[in-house]
Amino acid sequence: MTRLLDTPYERNGLKLKNRVVMAPMTRSRAEGNLPNALMAEYYGQRAGAGLVISEGASPSPDGLGYARIPGIFNDAQAQGWGVIAKALHAGGSRLFIQVMHSGRVGATANLPAGETLVAPSAIPAAGETWTDAAGMQPNATPRAATADDLARLRSDYVQAARLAVGHGVDGIELHAANGYLLAQFLNPRSNQRTDAYGGSADNRNRFVIEVLDATVAAIGKARVGVRLSPFNPFNDLEVDFEGEREQFLALVDAVAARDVAYLHLAGGSVTGELLAEVRRRFPGTLMTNGGYDGERAENDLASGVADLVSFGRPFIANPDLPERLRTGAPIADLDAGTLYTPGAAGYTDYPRLGAGSVAA
Repeated sequence: MTRLLDTPYERNGLKLKNRVVMAPMTRSRAEGNLPNALMAEYYGQRAGAGLVISEGASPSPDGLGYARIPGIFNDAQAQGWGVIAKALHAGGSRLFIQVMHSGRVGATANLPAGETLVAPSAIPAAGETWTDAAGMQPNATPRAATADDLARLRSDYVQAARLAVGHGVDGIELHAANGYLLAQFLNPRSNQRTDAYGGSADNRNRFVIEVLDATVAAIGKARVGVRLSPFNPFNDLEVDFEGEREQFLALVDAVAARDVAYLHLAGGSVTGELLAEVRRRFPGTLMTNGGYDGERAENDLASGVADLVSFGRPFIANPDLPERLRTGAPIADLDAGTLYTPGAAGYTDYPRLGAGSVAA
């Protein structure tokens, strides 16, 4: 019997050879914040996925809060992403770049000279961030975005989207999950504004919807996906705040009304009755994520609760993950010590089936 994971998928201009998606994962190999040949090799190795969603790429210099993460705000960066797109297209896969501004998460030492973190409010995120210059450093206190900052940030997202598709990338994913800038606007712990962008659920949703509308207007709805992760405390967000469910569902409705490429639910925080409600409200391409194995993915596709399933960490040590899922081959374990280190070790040296083991 043909497995649903292995079947092609097509809707609204998104045409994929299978329903296995590589989820976005920070890997910190972009020296100088430039996508490079090593990254092209890494992504090209994983072209068995129908769709690859890249690691987060910042649309702005002040969104580079982590060490060695890529940008998508100048032509040199866009050219690098174009090379990665070609590597994936050669293997029959599609590429969406996840556009991720770090907002209040990060250290000033990771930013270009003269830049500071910017966020909805001047409230630092708890915790520390690695810097190559000084090791672990507390997350810096951001400045609260002014009206001019908001206008500039919207324009930065639009420019990132145009740069991406202008260099052969298939689309972009707006990262409104996991505690980064867009998610910070959604959450009352990080957003304590008293203007039109804070205070109420509609106001907290406003900036995400404005960025969504602006990018759709720039590159078309079929090239824009959205990632959300409600009830997720990652990066010091409040969970189960009053009205969180209703605010999330209102945002789902807004995304559905725009008929975009897909809605990507991150990290397994939407399950059970809530997932069924999202499915009822969202007739477009719904992608789920979080702790999947092949059997569970098949079940969710068969039930109709998901159209696509994204896999994160299993793709790191298994560049041929779709083949392993298809054949039932063992899933190799990753080396956690090399998740964010520079160079090829623990990045491009994981073997395919029958090719030996990773070098020590």
